[in-house]
Amino acid sequence: MLYRYGSLIHRRARLVLVIAVLLIAGAAVAGAGVFGRLQGGGFDDPGSESSKAQRLIDERFGGRANLVLLAHATGGSVDAPDAAAAGRDLAAALQREPGVRDVVSYWSAGVPDLRSADGADAIVLAHVDGDATQRRERAGQLIERYAADGPALHVRAGGETAVNLDVNGQVARSLAIAEAIAVPLTLLLLILVFGSVVSALLPLAIGGIAIAGTFAELTALGAVTDVSVFAINLTTALGLGLGIDYALLMVTRFREELGEDRPVAEALATTVATAGRTILFAAGTVATALTALLVFPLYFLRSFAYAGIGVVVIAALGALVVAPALLAVLGRRVNAWPVGRRRASRSAGTAFWARLAGAVMRRPALAALPVVLGLLVVASPLRHVAFGTPDEGVLRPGSAGRQVADRLATGFPSNQNASVDIVLTGPVDRDRLAAYAQQLSTLDDAALVTSSAGTFGHGTRAGEGNPALSRPTGERLTVASRLTAKSDAAQRLVRSIRSAPAPAEAYVGGVDAALIDTTHAIGARLPLGIAIVVLATFVLLFLFTGSVIQPLRALVLNVLGLSAIMGALVWIFQDGHLASWLRFTPRPMDTAMTVLMFVIVFGLSMDYEVFIIGRIAELHGQGMPTDEAVRTGLGRTGRIVSAAAALLAVSFFAFGTGTVSFLQMFGIGCGLAIVVDATLIRGVLVPAILRGLGRLNWYSPAPLRRLHATVALREA
Repeated sequence: MLYRYGSLIHRRARLVLVIAVLLIAGAAVAGAGVFGRLQGGGFDDPGSESSKAQRLIDERFGGRANLVLLAHATGGSVDAPDAAAAGRDLAAALQREPGVRDVVSYWSAGVPDLRSADGADAIVLAHVDGDATQRRERAGQLIERYAADGPALHVRAGGETAVNLDVNGQVARSLAIAEAIAVPLTLLLLILVFGSVVSALLPLAIGGIAIAGTFAELTALGAVTDVSVFAINLTTALGLGLGIDYALLMVTRFREELGEDRPVAEALATTVATAGRTILFAAGTVATALTALLVFPLYFLRSFAYAGIGVVVIAALGALVVAPALLAVLGRRVNAWPVGRRRASRSAGTAFWARLAGAVMRRPALAALPVVLGLLVVASPLRHVAFGTPDEGVLRPGSAGRQVADRLATGFPSNQNASVDIVLTGPVDRDRLAAYAQQLSTLDDAALVTSSAGTFGHGTRAGEGNPALSRPTGERLTVASRLTAKSDAAQRLVRSIRSAPAPAEAYVGGVDAALIDTTHAIGARLPLGIAIVVLATFVLLFLFTGSVIQPLRALVLNVLGLSAIMGALVWIFQDGHLASWLRFTPRPMDTAMTVLMFVIVFGLSMDYEVFIIGRIAELHGQGMPTDEAVRTGLGRTGRIVSAAAALLAVSFFAFGTGTVSFLQMFGIGCGLAIVVDATLIRGVLVPAILRGLGRLNWYSPAPLRRLHATVALREA
């Protein structure tokens, strides 16, 4: 089937290219506005208690304060006449802004918690209305207008909207820098690999098609559902990498067939039938791994499924449709504009991987044991892994949002960023409400509980209530503490509040409650996600090889490699061993990003698995003994895999130059995983295990052999 398809592409190559150019141009136009359609959040479970609490606060109480203006008095005290006057003017001007409400300042409310312990700073709180995009746009305008240095006050902006704005801006700048690094390096590596400028440009073109097509897809999806802006990063790295990988496989096989003096039409048909089959299964393994992200309720993770599946499908289509058409038109001119000693380089690369496979198979245990032990040692930091969710800590200390958050956490009587929100639904008796607030104030680490029935601290009444916290449809309470947001103690306080008896149905929210709920949501669905990845991978690899042993062997090696990479990331980002070099603040592993890396790395590992085992199985199916098939197959594909891995790793490592720590973690983690997989796993452990298994490599029960013979897509 694929052979006939390759022949058809050869006959209709120019028509295919004309249609492709029109579609690509349309996709480029449609995807030009992708950044304006994407959101900056998506890290919370929308069905959780904390999310319900936030929705009730937005609907019934005017919303939680999401913009914080930190005012520093130039004269030393915020109570000085000129500072106080400037502070009142600041709050009044902010109150008049459209889309801004519930402005509260230290000078207007007189609440001591809104003034720093040393008296040098005070804060103004406000709620910015709108959806995520509207809040981002309004916050940008407000910050530009009010976050400035005046004669009496120096004002800096923080809070949720300011941090999201800062993170989005940092991501956009990091993406531009990463592309400026990755694209030239990728082109240089492609020229070195192929020894020909024309051959090098073909994979880069397919990578560009994958990115343009996925940008158009995300723009369309962003109009109908929430899509995270961070999906852009995956699109560029994975699109460029996979597009190049698949095109690299096609171009290399086409040149190999031409090297056997076959006519162009036959060479192209054979290339599509062999390399095309490998690409179909490789894309299938990556795409099915990414479908596991759809089981999670966080639209941050679901967005990566949308982007990832789209980019894999479009990259595969580019490699199976556009690349063959280009090869058909170029023919033997694919080797045009040679650079250096191409033939010698190709032969040297093939010989190296063949010699490596031969050396490993002569002493498989001696070669594999040090690698396995080394990977287990690198994985050992996983024993003390901790998980969290993104906040201002992902920004560098010099950013305004980070500076405001740090000052609120250390300089004020209570940390406004770590306050716990409670919403009681329905009318509540005033005496019962006061008793409930008083009871909450006695909990360990609770500093101040504010309600409409009174303000309480450590079991005693500390002040009058806030009437704005009462509605006919419910009551709102806030519990302030001196705890660091997202610390173990802060989470214990949330659990204590949730376990306390309430006078009505209660919903507990806030950043610490959201962390607890998000961790639970991911943990509860993680087994299903893993089951989808494992089952889909097993089925696809069985259909590809006809063996039940190969999928099991691939799964075991993937788990080993993934464990080592995750352990290395804990050592780097959680323990902070490279913090000064990479300029980030050590923090717990991001829960959602860790799941994302697991899925991405697992899929990419299977991508290279298919590249290598496909050629080995092809040679074995032609009658070659297993040892010789492994040596020859790795010799012919090892150079492709190492080149593909280097190209894809460059795309991911480029994100290490970013200024958002979880983006750095994602890029460095994926880059390390690709390098380890393409060298230690595929170069050493795969031939060692294949040698040890011998004839068992291709074992399958008789019913499954018959099933494979019936449904499997075979080599030409």
